[in-house]
Amino acid sequence: MSNPAEHELETLIRARYPIIYVVSWEEKRVEDALMAIARERGKKLHSWTITQGFAGATAQRDTTTRDPLAALDFIIRSQDQAIFLLKDFHAFITDFNVTRRLRDLTALLKNSYKNLVILSPTLKLPSELEKEISVLDFGLPSYDELGKLLDDIVRSVKDTPGISTALTPLDREHVLKAAQGLTSMEAENVFAKSLVEKRAFDVDVVLSEKEQIIRKSGILEYFPASEKFANVGGLDLLKEWMEKRTASFSDKARDFGLPEPKGILLIGVQGCGKSLSAKAIGSLWRLPLLRLDIGKVFAGLVGASEENMRKAIRVAESVAPCILWLDELEKGLSGASGSGSSDGGVTARVFSTFLTWLQEKTVPVFVVCTANQVEVLPPELLRKGRFDEIFFIDLPSAGERSDIFKIHLRKKNRKHEEFDLKALAEATPGFSGAEIEQVVVESMYDAFDEDRDICTDDIVEAASATVPLSMTMREKISYLRDWAETRARKASSAPPESVEEQTAAFLHARAQALTNKRLATKAKAKPPAKRSKPGGRAESSS
Repeated sequence: MSNPAEHELETLIRARYPIIYVVSWEEKRVEDALMAIARERGKKLHSWTITQGFAGATAQRDTTTRDPLAALDFIIRSQDQAIFLLKDFHAFITDFNVTRRLRDLTALLKNSYKNLVILSPTLKLPSELEKEISVLDFGLPSYDELGKLLDDIVRSVKDTPGISTALTPLDREHVLKAAQGLTSMEAENVFAKSLVEKRAFDVDVVLSEKEQIIRKSGILEYFPASEKFANVGGLDLLKEWMEKRTASFSDKARDFGLPEPKGILLIGVQGCGKSLSAKAIGSLWRLPLLRLDIGKVFAGLVGASEENMRKAIRVAESVAPCILWLDELEKGLSGASGSGSSDGGVTARVFSTFLTWLQEKTVPVFVVCTANQVEVLPPELLRKGRFDEIFFIDLPSAGERSDIFKIHLRKKNRKHEEFDLKALAEATPGFSGAEIEQVVVESMYDAFDEDRDICTDDIVEAASATVPLSMTMREKISYLRDWAETRARKASSAPPESVEEQTAAFLHARAQALTNKRLATKAKAKPPAKRSKPGGRAESSS
C-alpha cells in the first residue's frame, strides 16, 4: 500500500486488534482502503451510520441496527469474518452503556476473525477505553496519491475541446505541491474548478482552496499573492537571498541534498518594508501566506491559549508547503519571561510551544517573523537554529528612496519620468518607505484641492511639513543599528545616511523648502509692474 496509514491499518487488522479508532475526515478514502484490505484478507465489510444502520456487501441497509447498542449487538451476533466500520461513532462513545458494551466486545473480538473500526474526524475517547482501543491518524493524501488523482482527471477530460491538460514536469510538481494539505475530495473539486475557470490546471486556483481551510481555523488569516518584490524598493540583499531559495521546496532541491528552509526574522525600523517583504515572499514562491495573529491565540479559558497555538500550528502544517507570518512578534509575546506572576505563565507556555515547534518542525512551513524592538525579544528566539537568517532592514538610502518614489507614483497612475526623482530623494532624508507613501498622498490632496495635477514641488513641500520617525526616534534607531551591526545580516547593500547626516540633511531640506515657499509667496504678492503713459507718467498695468 502506498500510504503509510493504509499499511498501518492493514497491519493492525492482521494482528487482530479488536477495536481501531481511525481519525480522518475522508470517509470514502478510508472505506476504500478497508474494502481493499477486506478483499485481500477474504473478509466482508459492513459499514454503519446512525441514519441507516448496517449495510454489507449488498449495500442493503438494516434499519433495526440504527441504535448504537443494537449495532454493537449485531457485531456480537454476526458469524461473518468481517470488518465492521462505524462512522461518526464518537457522538455515542461517551455514553456509559455504549462504553461498557465496547469493553465487553473487546474480549469477544480478540478471539474471533472480526475487527471493529470506528471512523471519526475528531478523537473523542473516554478514559475507560484508553487501554482497549488503538488510535490511528489517517493522514491526508500523499504527493503520489494526488498525482494519481490528477492523472485520472487528465484522462477523463483529455478529449474535451478547449481544455489544456498538458503539464511540464515542473508545472505538474507545482500543481501537486499546491494541492498538498487538501483531502482527496477537496483536491478533486479544485482541479475541476481550475479546468472550468482557466481551462487548464492553474496553481493560483488550487491555492485558493486552502483559503477555506485557513478561514475556518479562526486564528490564521489568509493573504492572497497580491504584492511582489517589484513593489518593494531597495533591499537587494534580501531579495537575492529569497530568489536563491525560490525552488527550495522542490524535489530537485531534495535530490540535491538541500534541507527545506526554516524561516527568517526581519528586524528593523518601523515602516521600512518588513511586512511588505513578508507578503512579497508568498508571491515570489507561489505559496499560501498565512498570518498568525498572536492576539487571537490568547483566550480566557484555562488551557485554551495553548490549544489555540497548537491548533494554528496544525492548520499551518495541514496546508504545507506554506509561509507562516507573525507580524510584530515582540508585542504578541511581550512579557513571556515574567508571565508567571502576571498571567499564570500562559504567555510563557504559548511561547515555549512555538519555540519547540520552530526548532523541531519537519513539515515545509517557512516562518517569517517581524519585530521592531529587539531589546524585548527573548534571547532563546534569536539563537541559531530557530531561523535560517536574521535580517536588519534599515532606513532607505537616497537611491532606494528614489526607487520607492517611482513605485508609489506608478501605483497612483503617474509617470515617474515627469518628476525629479533625485530632488525628491534629497528632500526626504531619513524618511521610511511608509512616510514616503504618505508624502505622495498628502501632495495629491493639495493638488486635488487646487484642481490640478501634482508636480515635484508639491511633493517637496509636503515632505518639508513632515517630521520623519528618524528625527523623533533618533536614539532608538541608533541603538537598533548598533545592535544589528554584529548580530544581523543587512537587507540592503546601499548604506543609508548616519543619524547625524540625516539630521543635518533634513534640517537643510526643510530650510530650503521654507525659503522656496517664501519666495513663491513673495512672487505672488508682488504688485504688478507699471508702464509709462505717453506723457511720461507711469500708470498701473491694471
